Amino acid sequence: MPLAQALDDLQTFLGERFSRSKPDLDAHAHSESYYAPAPPDGVAFPISTEEVSQIMKICAAHRVPVTGWGAGTSLEAQAQPICGGVVVDFTRMNRVLDIRGDDMDVTVQPGVTREALNTELRATGLFFPVDPGANASIGGMAMTRASGTTTVRYGTMRDNVLGFEAVLADGQVIRTGTRARKSSAGYDLTALLVGSEGTLALVTEITLRLHPIPESISAGICAFDDIGSATAAVMETIQMGLPMARIEFVCADSARAFNAYAGTDMPETPHLLVEFHGSPSGTAEVAQQFAEIVADHGSTGFEWSSHTEERNALWAIRHNAFYAILALKPKARAVVTDICVPISQLARAVEETRQDIHASGLMGPIVGHVGDGNFHAALLIDPDDAAQLATAKALSAAMAERALRLGGTCTGEHGVGLGKKAFMPAEHGGAWAVMGQVKKALDPHNLLNPGKLVSDDTY
Repeated sequence: MPLAQALDDLQTFLGERFSRSKPDLDAHAHSESYYAPAPPDGVAFPISTEEVSQIMKICAAHRVPVTGWGAGTSLEAQAQPICGGVVVDFTRMNRVLDIRGDDMDVTVQPGVTREALNTELRATGLFFPVDPGANASIGGMAMTRASGTTTVRYGTMRDNVLGFEAVLADGQVIRTGTRARKSSAGYDLTALLVGSEGTLALVTEITLRLHPIPESISAGICAFDDIGSATAAVMETIQMGLPMARIEFVCADSARAFNAYAGTDMPETPHLLVEFHGSPSGTAEVAQQFAEIVADHGSTGFEWSSHTEERNALWAIRHNAFYAILALKPKARAVVTDICVPISQLARAVEETRQDIHASGLMGPIVGHVGDGNFHAALLIDPDDAAQLATAKALSAAMAERALRLGGTCTGEHGVGLGKKAFMPAEHGGAWAVMGQVKKALDPHNLLNPGKLVSDDTY
C-alpha cells in the first residue's frame, strides 16, 4: 500500500528521527481547543531543509498527506492531521542562523520559539516584537499570520516577515523575498505564504525584521465600571493617535479568573492593561495623556510603572489568561474564538457579544487586543455535553457574522483551520475560490495540510 511504503521509506531515510510510536502519534493529534484528536500515521523530525525536501518527495511519490507542526498551540486545529499521513515536526530545526544587527534583521529556522529568539537577541539591543501570548514557534506564527499584544505598534507577522526558504508539495526548494525593505519585483510570494497555514509549502527558514529595544518601557492598568466605558476609552485613545505599544482589554469574569489563578487583587470589573515605549520623557507624557482619556470615561485606579519586575508581572497575568479562564470551571474545555472589527465598531461588537454570551447560560470571558479592534471569547463547556458545544458554536458563529456585518473579519489572528472555514464564503465571496485555485496550482494532489483553509470543493 502507498502509505505503508511511504512510512517504510521515511523510516529508512530518517532512522530514529521517524516515529510511529503511539505516544508520538497522540502528541501530534490535538490542538489547544476543543477539536477531537486526529493522530497521524507517522511523525518526522527533520534537522535541515534538505531532509524536509526529501520527506516531501517521498510523500509526494506515494500521495501521502503532510502536515507541518511547530509548538502545537493553534486554536483552530490548523496543525491537526485530519487526513492522517505524516506530521513534519520542526522542533529540532530551532536554530537562530544569522543575526545582522546593522540591518536589523535575522534569519531563523521555523522551530525557534518567540521567547528563545528574544533571549538570543538580548545582547544586540534588538528584539522581535510580535507577541501572541503563547510561546509559539516562529514558523507557526508565520503560517497563521500571528499578531497579539504588541500589534497596535509593531504590526503582525505580515509586517515583520521579509522572506522564506520553503519546500513545495513536490519537494522543490524555493526562496521568497529579499532582505531589502521594499521590492517591486513580481508577485509577493512571501506575503502569499504568510497565513497560508501550511497548505502551500513547508517553511524551513524565515527572515524577520527586528526592532530596537525601547529606551524606556512603562506599563499600567486601570479599572472601569462597565465594558462600554472601557471600549469607548480605547476608541478615543486610538483615534487621538496616542503611540500605544499594547492596549489590552479584560472583562470582569477575566479579572475574577486572574485573582483566583494568580492571587492578584484586581477589582472584578472590566480593565485595560497598557504599555508605552519610547524615551523616559515620552512614555511619561503618553501615560499622562492616557490617564486623562480614561479618567474622562470613568476609570479608577490608573497605575503605571517603568520597573521591569512590575511590568513583567502584569504581562505574565495577561499571557496566562487562557489557563486562568479554564481554571474557572475545572475539567471544562474552551471553544476559543476571535473576531476583529473597525475601531469605530469595537464598543458595539463587544457589548453585543457580551449580551449573547450572558443569554446563552455559558461562561465566556472576553479578552482582547482592542487597540486593533480584535477580541476573543473563551466559551467554557463540559466536553461531554453536546448541547453546550452546540451553543458555543452558535455563539462563535454569531460573533463571526457580527464582525462581517460591521465591516470586520471572522478571525483577527487565530486563523481559519477548520473552525472558521464556514465563514470564508461570506467574508471573501468569489475570492475564496481563487484561494483554492492557488492551492491547487501549487499542490495539485492536495498533500499539504488537506482539509484546511480552502473549500473542500477545490479538488
